[in-house]
Amino acid sequence: MTAATSPEPLDVRDRILATGERIMGGKGFSAVGLNEVLTAAGVPKGSFYHYFGSKEAFGEALLEGYFAAYLAEMDATFRQPGLSKAQQLDAYFRAWRDAQSFEECQGKCLAVKLGAEVADLSASMRAALQRGTAGIVERLARAIQAGVVDGSLQVHGDPATVAQSLYQLWLGASIMVKITRTLQPFDAALSATRQALHPSA
Repeated sequence: MTAATSPEPLDVRDRILATGERIMGGKGFSAVGLNEVLTAAGVPKGSFYHYFGSKEAFGEALLEGYFAAYLAEMDATFRQPGLSKAQQLDAYFRAWRDAQSFEECQGKCLAVKLGAEVADLSASMRAALQRGTAGIVERLARAIQAGVVDGSLQVHGDPATVAQSLYQLWLGASIMVKITRTLQPFDAALSATRQALHPSA
């Protein structure tokens, strides 16, 4: 009986996080109250404080879970068989373009949505953002370096610096897409990315 009921606490915590990610990914962190999240998740308020000491602690866990899933997806993209690193990087940025549009992103653009907002609200959430984005840049740098080694890329400069610049480029493009309500900023970012990486034909 214990084995049958033991997954429930984890399921409740995951349900709160998944619901919070979806709602806050659309509305932002400050604009969403805990009651809205808990009502949508079908969880009583007492259960929330069993797992999270505060809304800030919930936000930190939300970001950590988001980045864990995001980095796992990156790892899978950069392990795709039969593709050069240039092709894998192109697939990554195309997936970014497709997922993080100006329409409802359903939590897929949480870092873009919450980044500037929570960095000024919470030191712990800012630290979670910093750890997560550092993981993204590190993976991009490794992929770029591997592309130089396999001959599919020709990069001028240190791969880590190029990776940092590209990530910042795409973050900015994500914000501009929301402002302009067009995908043109992503198209421009993709063109600039290809110029920076010089993929072989």
